Amino acid sequence: MEKKIIRFGVIGCGLMGKEFASAAARWCHLVDVDFEPRIVAVCDANPAATQWFKDHVPSVEQAYTDYRELLADPSLEAVYCAVPHNLHEQIYIDIIKAGKHLLGEKPFGIDRHANAAIQKALNDNPDVIVRCSSEFPFFPGAQQVVEWVNEGKFGRIIEVEAGFWHSSDLDSTKPINWKRRISSNGEYGCMGDLGMHVLHLPLRFGWKPSNVRALLSKIIPERPDGKGGAAPCETWDNALLACEVKTDSQQFPMLLSTKRIAPGHANTWFIRIQGTAFSAEFTTKNPKQVASLPYEPGEQQAWHIVDAPYRSAYSTITGGIFEFGFSDSILQMWAAFCDELAHRGDMRQPFYCATPEEAEGSHRIFTAALESERTGETVMLDWGD
Repeated sequence: MEKKIIRFGVIGCGLMGKEFASAAARWCHLVDVDFEPRIVAVCDANPAATQWFKDHVPSVEQAYTDYRELLADPSLEAVYCAVPHNLHEQIYIDIIKAGKHLLGEKPFGIDRHANAAIQKALNDNPDVIVRCSSEFPFFPGAQQVVEWVNEGKFGRIIEVEAGFWHSSDLDSTKPINWKRRISSNGEYGCMGDLGMHVLHLPLRFGWKPSNVRALLSKIIPERPDGKGGAAPCETWDNALLACEVKTDSQQFPMLLSTKRIAPGHANTWFIRIQGTAFSAEFTTKNPKQVASLPYEPGEQQAWHIVDAPYRSAYSTITGGIFEFGFSDSILQMWAAFCDELAHRGDMRQPFYCATPEEAEGSHRIFTAALESERTGETVMLDWGD
């Protein structure tokens, strides 16, 4: 099969840039796809970061310290950008104006003002495909929940809960980093860094909160500064958002949580949906299991927990008896993005990556959450539709 080769540049050569490189190296893991990414240029302000790519990614032709030089390459079709939040606005806009397709990291701007500027650049360049990185909904168990929602199995929704929890910052001796500073991470704190993962599916389902009451926590006030002293932690560690969703046919509560300090949870993403006819739950803490509870009036209420087979959005060489993991979800997300670049509206399967509109929705919610924290009140959201 002849494949369309998509020439990529990577801006920001840290952990997630390396994950993309690993996914590209594993492309043979996918079955019967007629497209493939090829990383040919990389850029990072730190030359040591690009050296890893030159050492381990044979397709790399150029390495830069100035991203503008990378964008000047007419042979590049697309860019993956993973940089701190304060750099999103300028770099994302420059990528879009250069006519390069973009998969960017969340939250698509340090605040709502920055996000609006990125949205304007998108409106001015409609031929550029832009998506937001969010890999967890590509787990087979999550895809099963998506299928059940699309089938309308739940009846009347009773309640929804979605979250993304870490325990990484429970260690108070962990040195401070850019995510702890408002200047680089923004006021959103853990919401900006983790929240798009939590909101990807609810917003995809059309569950836009009409209001939000936020409880935001700063748990560890300072951390080692790497110079023998201590530096203040300026951003929120944990966030609980109690929301109300109103659709044309129903109204229900939705609880959203993002936590950097959740003891025992290394990297737990989950979604729970309770309904009058059907309920379901999936969590990456048990990646091979999906739980469901079908219900008929008067019948027994019993949860069914089954192993979710390795049935991904894009077929792979892996047998159904094996367990799906984080690196597999990254590969599936990249397959969806490249599929959209190669085929536009005729993708091989219907689940596409998180959109700029969904990222913009997250900014509405996070901005309202900050206002709720300041005032102690429930804040209404206007979606304009």
